[in-house]
Amino acid sequence: MNEPYYKEVQDFYISDLKKPTLKEVNIWPCSGRSSSSSGVYFSCLHVFLCLSLLCLIGGLLGHPQCLDYRPPFQPPFHLEFCSAYENFGCCDQERDNGIAAKYWDIMDYIDPRGHKLCGRYIKDILCQECSPYAAHLYDAENPWTPLRNLPGLCFDYCSEFHFNCYSTISLLTNDKHIQECCKTNKTRFCNLLHLHDEDYCFPNVLKNTALNRNLGSVMEDHKGCLQLCLTEVANGLRNPVLMVHANDRTHRIFVAEQVGVIWVYLPDGSRLEEPFLDIRSTVLATPWIGDERGFLGMAFHPKYKYNRKFYIYYSYMDKNRVEKIRISELKVLASDANKADPRSERNLLELEEPAANHNGGQLLFSVDGYMYLFTGDGGKAGDPFGKFGNAQNKSTLLGKVLRIDVDGKSPDGKPYRIPPDNPFVSDPKARPEVYAYGVRNMWRCAVDRGDPVTKKGRGRIFCGDVGQNRFEEIDIIVKGRNYGWRAKEGFECYDTKLCHNSSLDDILPIFAYGRNVGKSVTGGYVYRGCESPNLNGLYIFGDFMNGRLMALQEDKKTNKWKKQDICIGSTRACAFPGMISSYSKFIISFAEDEAGELYFMSTSYPSAYAPHGSLYKFIDPARRAPPGKCKYKPVPVKTKSKQIPFVPRAKTVLELLNEPSTTKPLKKSSTSTAAIPTVSSRKAKKTPSTKIKASTVKPAPSGKKRQKIKAEAKPHKPKQEEKVAHISRTTPAPPLPKKKSFHLTRTKKLLPKKAALAKEKLEKRKNESR
Repeated sequence: MNEPYYKEVQDFYISDLKKPTLKEVNIWPCSGRSSSSSGVYFSCLHVFLCLSLLCLIGGLLGHPQCLDYRPPFQPPFHLEFCSAYENFGCCDQERDNGIAAKYWDIMDYIDPRGHKLCGRYIKDILCQECSPYAAHLYDAENPWTPLRNLPGLCFDYCSEFHFNCYSTISLLTNDKHIQECCKTNKTRFCNLLHLHDEDYCFPNVLKNTALNRNLGSVMEDHKGCLQLCLTEVANGLRNPVLMVHANDRTHRIFVAEQVGVIWVYLPDGSRLEEPFLDIRSTVLATPWIGDERGFLGMAFHPKYKYNRKFYIYYSYMDKNRVEKIRISELKVLASDANKADPRSERNLLELEEPAANHNGGQLLFSVDGYMYLFTGDGGKAGDPFGKFGNAQNKSTLLGKVLRIDVDGKSPDGKPYRIPPDNPFVSDPKARPEVYAYGVRNMWRCAVDRGDPVTKKGRGRIFCGDVGQNRFEEIDIIVKGRNYGWRAKEGFECYDTKLCHNSSLDDILPIFAYGRNVGKSVTGGYVYRGCESPNLNGLYIFGDFMNGRLMALQEDKKTNKWKKQDICIGSTRACAFPGMISSYSKFIISFAEDEAGELYFMSTSYPSAYAPHGSLYKFIDPARRAPPGKCKYKPVPVKTKSKQIPFVPRAKTVLELLNEPSTTKPLKKSSTSTAAIPTVSSRKAKKTPSTKIKASTVKPAPSGKKRQKIKAEAKPHKPKQEEKVAHISRTTPAPPLPKKKSFHLTRTKKLLPKKAALAKEKLEKRKNESR
């Protein structure tokens, strides 16, 4: 598991997070009086006072968005009527045909002269529903005002329309107030359709190169940080170490906690009350912050639909109190597709662990049908085992990438076969299971599904290899290659003597970063989903210690990878229903669902027994797939266990923007607050907003990466004024073992005295491990 470089981190990482607290406003600019499309009146004095507030948020709300409160898309077919938006907008062919029908209904009431004079204006106005800025033009972005009947028009354009076609106003809107007061009053009419930000009124919005230059591309801030958004899928998890799917078309997801419990989540977001598997009595896990032992890996057999087999990887202690890693095969009950049979466990492989850390933990099946296992180097600092360390010793299985065939037995009695093309099957000094070597502690690897169209990249295995004390790296696994540890760390030498004498077969990372970027890499996935087309081909990963999200983009000409930061929570980019503006800091793992959409898991308190973990899904706010393209029909699964609906805990961006002025803005917390989205729109039923008790526990060193502790690290002092109201609604947390309740009843906020004692104990353990 990730091993924190234990520098006391005091600030929760939230990208571009702003939480303005604004008064509720419900206005249109006016001259004399103002009216909304629903006929609500406001004095101009009210308008004047509120305009200043709207000016503050103009920059937050001006981003591409459709009237269905979602990002625009590229229509799959040619638009016959609103052709100006056929490359990018908010209408598919069906919507375009509906607007065309409405246009011709209006034109039936107009004489031939009116056709020539007003047809262009009417078409333009109707087609603004297809504009990528439709929500801004119709005031749908602003949660405090009713939806406009007519889009925002620039004053000059509006004046021309009114002068030539004022008689058609009653055909375009049913708002009686507009029909009565503005049919003959151009100034009042155009003030009603006026937008406070001139850049977004029609037709100026079409001419604004600053807005449209990168329309539909992933948004970047002024520093080049990719602006993505999140929704939360699950919460209340105890160090969620992985999420997998069974590839059986049921679209269930299985989320494993470090303590040894696996939960089933259904496509509707609910969780089954009874776990899929509970082996807490066998798994070796402790409440120590950052302890890497526990339940670490899981993979379903490629033919799971037919054989009901899956595989797990976990720490345990044998009868002689020796710590080991066990890789086992189990089956799912024939009588219940949502329950594993713990009695079916068949041990495939056991490895003795010389130290508590560097346990590896990844299991996966690649496109060749074989299982790949990723083991750590055995722990401690600098791989001190033997003459050259475990990672460079091909006669041991530690510090390796292993490949086995689980569908058979070896002639020597092993419960698996050795693939005949494994690179070292003919080497008497090497274990035949070894596929690649020289790895330190690869934490999270993933198979690339390949480009959805060309299939390029299919089968590549990406891994994040945690470094010693200088570099973290991302690798692509190649058969038979040496990844350098302990001779090298990243691109640099670690053991000078070994490095100078190392073979020419060493393979370099595709990317490595130093301590100024992060301290403990969490490997991710190449995005190959459907819902966010812009992200196709991006390798998205993170850093456990500082909560940093990053992406690598491959240059197809040079085959080199360029890194970009990912920023989450911009109120300008994420003002969509269900989008949240923060996430729990300690990024434990990444995952993809059966449809290829990308997720990550993190926690605000990295202890195996602390129920502060959450599961998040990535969303690109700049562009989505066309409506209907990504829909799938899950195969139904009979459930015998009670379904627990998902209950969010944190406010969405829209809820934060809509907070009444009496609410005091939250003070900046020094640690993470678990962020859970609440689906919210003006057409959806609103859920009462809640506040979360801020977690101000400092990440103390664990027994995992004790050699990385910095002596100069200073303890974080919790701020008493950061207390917020306790959560009033929660998802029922999984049951916790009574015998360890001593560690579980501690509060999220450590008192300074307790924090100092914890630090003192961990420092002592650190010195002992060194």
